Amino acid sequence: MAVQKGRDMLLKISDGATFVTVAGLRARTVSLNAKTVDVTDSGSGGWRELLAGAGVRSLSVSGSGVFRDAASDALMREAFFAQSQVDWQVIVPDFAQFEGPFLIATLEYAGQHDGEASFALTLASAGEVSFASL
Repeated sequence: MAVQKGRDMLLKISDGATFVTVAGLRARTVSLNAKTVDVTDSGSGGWRELLAGAGVRSLSVSGSGVFRDAASDALMREAFFAQSQVDWQVIVPDFAQFEGPFLIATLEYAGQHDGEASFALTLASAGEVSFASL
């Protein structure tokens, strides 16, 4: 994978018919997680043993930025207040596209008196997330 521009990572929310890019994002982070199941016993020779394929997998996404697009901002607010599972796409150029249902775990708004209003959000996977290599 060659060096990529961070701005090329995309976060998109479904409006029910298509995916809308969440506009104004300045920073994005994708975290793939897998909880392990420890099956160590007295016969393990002093080494921890993990049960393959038994853990819970999850994906979390966080991002922050500025307001630019009323449509994507409205979709985020509606999904947060309804605490509804909404399909999202996360595109990491030359690596992968992740797609699946997420809940908005946090949605923050901030602003300085001499600066722009900004927001931050954290998404938590709420079901199976598909992975497609790019």
